[in-house]
Amino acid sequence: MIVNPDPDLSQAGAAVALGPSQTARKAVLGLGILCSIAFLFVAGSYEVDGGFVHEGIEWLGVVLIVVCILGRTWSTLYIGGRKNAELVTYGPYSICRNPLYTFSIIGAIGVGAQFGSVTVALVCGFFAWIVFHWTALREEAAIAAAFPDDFRRYAARVPRFFPDLRLWNSPQTITVQPRAIATTFFDALIFLTAIPLMETFEYFHDAGILPVFLKLP
Repeated sequence: MIVNPDPDLSQAGAAVALGPSQTARKAVLGLGILCSIAFLFVAGSYEVDGGFVHEGIEWLGVVLIVVCILGRTWSTLYIGGRKNAELVTYGPYSICRNPLYTFSIIGAIGVGAQFGSVTVALVCGFFAWIVFHWTALREEAAIAAAFPDDFRRYAARVPRFFPDLRLWNSPQTITVQPRAIATTFFDALIFLTAIPLMETFEYFHDAGILPVFLKLP
């Protein structure tokens, strides 16, 4: 049994109805991915492919993608199977209200960095932030309705996306659901597909198969 280290917050209550926010989030993200792929047909990086800056941006992106995958998996250790039924306030959720979304934003920046462009990386991160911010607001409204007093105190001290490491607390033991962890891990691996995809488009641009009408720094 998981023990909440914060005695002021109750874990009892009915499951939280989050409504269509998850479906809408996936639809918007899917549309964004399709638009990004279409953009790759006509755009390229201002930095020379194979150059130090271009490769450095790409490798930084790879690091961010790995952080995203590991971070999302780590967060699921604490919330897997409990997201809609409990107000989890320990582990990564003690320093950030939405660590899964925070790591996804980091992953989106990493995906954009595979373009070899800081501009694209930041735009991808900003787009992801908009989507997850909207989703978080809807989810938090549902959670606040289920745990009004507890969530109000929790939200007053714990930031939504940017972690405050000073707030860290965690019980000595937790129960985990291996299936939820495995699902999150394998779902997050989709971020890695950006690496061969970007390399393929770079090859087509370099070979003159696809034209480059726009270059971004």
